[in-house]
Amino acid sequence: MQVLYAFKGTESDDFSKDQKFLIYSIDNMYNLYLLIISLLIAVQERAESHLEKTSKKHLATDEEKNPNRKFISNEVLAMLKNNEQLKSRINEIKTINWDLDSEYVEIIFRAILKSDLYKDYLKTKTSTFYEDRDFIVDVFKEIIAPNDKLYDYIEDKHLTWLDDLPTVNTSILKLLRKVKPESDAFHFMPKLYKNIEDKEFAIKLFKKTLLNQSILSKEIASKTTNWDADRIANIDYLLLKMGICEIKDFPSIPTKVTINEYLEISKEYSTPKSKVFINGILDKLVKEYENEGKLNKVGRGLM
Repeated sequence: MQVLYAFKGTESDDFSKDQKFLIYSIDNMYNLYLLIISLLIAVQERAESHLEKTSKKHLATDEEKNPNRKFISNEVLAMLKNNEQLKSRINEIKTINWDLDSEYVEIIFRAILKSDLYKDYLKTKTSTFYEDRDFIVDVFKEIIAPNDKLYDYIEDKHLTWLDDLPTVNTSILKLLRKVKPESDAFHFMPKLYKNIEDKEFAIKLFKKTLLNQSILSKEIASKTTNWDADRIANIDYLLLKMGICEIKDFPSIPTKVTINEYLEISKEYSTPKSKVFINGILDKLVKEYENEGKLNKVGRGLM
């Protein structure tokens, strides 16, 4: 969507560079995933270093000499830290270096230390795997994901990452919630594409939307005669075009799934009223296509 939104040409223009940028942006989203996952490892290492230094202080208290090691021994963090395949993949990405960007590791680490979550977690010295997991899920959800400084850092790091951030954070939360003691090394190394069709879908939707701009604009205009075109948000126009393409050109995707998908996207990127507007237009078009026999959905229950 972001690449289509940035495209300023017409259907007759060469958009091969834009298509390459689309694939690059999708592939680079995985680098954002690795960046944030590696931050969890960096925070654990910072905590370990902190305990080691405080325990060696000249006038260390008994508590500092024998600290609660529960956080640095957290089993989920240990799974990440000891995952050689994951670490190897992270090391391949030259832009990931938390040693150079240690101030952000420190920001997250200090935010965790100050939190009630952390204080409650350290009330005992031992915990089960699932208690460790729940703690990391809460830390990620309440401290890491909403951190403004980290948000600014990611914005400076890469052009498209801010738009990808909600998706990546949601994916990480799902992986954290689902991890089990017996999970293998690949649990935290999800595939970017489920299969080759996934990648082909993104390219096809991109091409179809660009190549049919005039037709799509007419379809939308026919259903918005009572609307001032200048008052329709550009993002809503784009979401409608993409939605129409998906409804007409992807027979294996149920229309309800498509409509719900674009309503969710509109919540994230457009105005509060966009959901009602987009739903109304797509619903009218679907009924029209059905009456004219233009919908060729295949498979059980695909309407």
